[in-house]
Amino acid sequence: MRKTRTEIMDYAAKMSLENTAYSTIDPELYEQYAVKRGLRDKNGVGVLAGLTTISNVKAYEETPEGRKPCAGELRYRGINVTELVRGCIREKRFGFEEAAYLLLFGALPNEAQLSEFCDILSTMRCLPRNFVRDVVMKAPSKDIMNSLTRSVLTLSAYDSNPTEMTQENVLRQCLSLISRFPMLAVYGYQAYNHYICNDSLYIHHPDAKLSAAENILRLLRPDKKYTALEAQVLDIALILHMEHGGGNNSSFTTHVVASSGSDTFSVMAAALCSLKGPKHGGANIKVVEMVKDIKRHVRDVHDEDEVRAYLEKLLNREAFDKKGLIYGMGHAVYSISDPRAEIFEGFVQKLAQEKKRGEDFALYSMIARLGPQVIAERRRIYKGVSPNVDFYSGFVYSMLDIPPELYTPIFAMARIVGWSAHMLEELTNVDKIIRPAYKSVSGVKPYVPLTER
Repeated sequence: MRKTRTEIMDYAAKMSLENTAYSTIDPELYEQYAVKRGLRDKNGVGVLAGLTTISNVKAYEETPEGRKPCAGELRYRGINVTELVRGCIREKRFGFEEAAYLLLFGALPNEAQLSEFCDILSTMRCLPRNFVRDVVMKAPSKDIMNSLTRSVLTLSAYDSNPTEMTQENVLRQCLSLISRFPMLAVYGYQAYNHYICNDSLYIHHPDAKLSAAENILRLLRPDKKYTALEAQVLDIALILHMEHGGGNNSSFTTHVVASSGSDTFSVMAAALCSLKGPKHGGANIKVVEMVKDIKRHVRDVHDEDEVRAYLEKLLNREAFDKKGLIYGMGHAVYSISDPRAEIFEGFVQKLAQEKKRGEDFALYSMIARLGPQVIAERRRIYKGVSPNVDFYSGFVYSMLDIPPELYTPIFAMARIVGWSAHMLEELTNVDKIIRPAYKSVSGVKPYVPLTER
C-alpha cells in the first residue's frame, strides 16, 4: 500500500528516534580510546594526516618554553599572501590568475607565462553548446551550490576523456573547471532569479579580455558595469579564499576522494558538497545576518555598551539564532590574527566609503574590537580569538550587490584552484586510498528470528 508524504514523514520522525538511541556514543569512550573528535586534539591542533607543498598556515611558534601563539601567516608555495596581494596592488594588476598559476605550478609566472596562462583560461571559459539551456535552466534552485555541483557532474558527460587519471588530463579538466565555475554559478543564480523569483533573466557572455573578478561582476549585473575598486576588492577576495592548507574540510575531501581513484568531476563535486556546509563555506552569510539582527535590536549602534550587551546575549544564547556564537570571530587554526582579515580590512573600508556605507563599516569595526573581548570574558578558550576572513567577506559581497545565494559559490570559484592543486598533489605522491580506522563500540548481539522479535 502506497504511503502519503505525511505518513512517510511521521515514519521518519519515529524511526529517527530509534536511530539516535542506537547511534549515540558515550563521550567518555572518545577519551578512553584516545580518539580525537573532529581529528583535532584538545588544543584544537589538527591530527597530522599528510604532507603538502601547496600552502602553509602558521599560527604558532616553537620556543624553548613551548608552543606560543603568534600573528597568523598564510603562504602559497612559500610566498607570503600579504606580499602577493601587495605586489599586485603596487603593480596595478589583477592577481587571481597569478596566484592560481603559483598554486598549480609552484612558482610565480613571468610576463610571458602569465599571458599564456590567462589565454588558456580565457579559451576554456566557455560551456558546451546548449549546456545553459539544457542543464542550468532546466531545474533552477535557490541552493546555487547544489546547482553548481549538478553542473560539474553533468560536464563529465560532455568531456572527451572524463575518466583518464593522468596528470595532463586531470590538469586540463581542472583548468576547464577553474575557468567555468563563475559562469556555472552565476547562470545558476540567474535561472533561480528568473524562474523562481519572477525577475528578469540576464545571460551575459564572458569577455576574453577581462580578469576572473571582472567577468564575475560582468556576468552578474544587468548592465555589465562595475567600478575599478569593485573589481579590485573582489579580486583580492578570490586570492584570499583560494587555498588554506590541506587540512580544511573541503581540501581534505579532495584528497580522500582522489585517493580512491575517482575522476576529476566527482572529486570537485565532493569538495563542493563539503564547502557548502555552514561550518565551512557558509559562515559569511551568518555574519551578515547577525549584523542585520544587531541593527534591528540595538537602539543605538554607535553606543559601545549597547553593542557589547548584545554580543553578550549572543554568547548566552539569548539573541539571533541562539547558537551561542559571535559569527566571524575565531578560527580553527589562527589565534592572535587571521592575516586574510587583516589584508581585507583596509580595502573593505575603501569600498565602504565608495558605497557610502561608512556607518556599517564603523559597526563592523566595533564588533571586531569588542567581540574578542566579550568572548575572552565569557568563555574558557585555549587560544586567542580574532576576526576571521568571513567576518568581512560577507559585508564586501553585500556592498558589491552580490546576492547571498552566491556568497558560498564565490568562495568555490576561488577554492577550486586549491582543490585542483591538492588533487594533482595526491595523484603525484600517494598511491594508497585514505582509510582511517574507526573503533567499534557496538558490542555483540545474537541474531533473533523474525517470528521471535
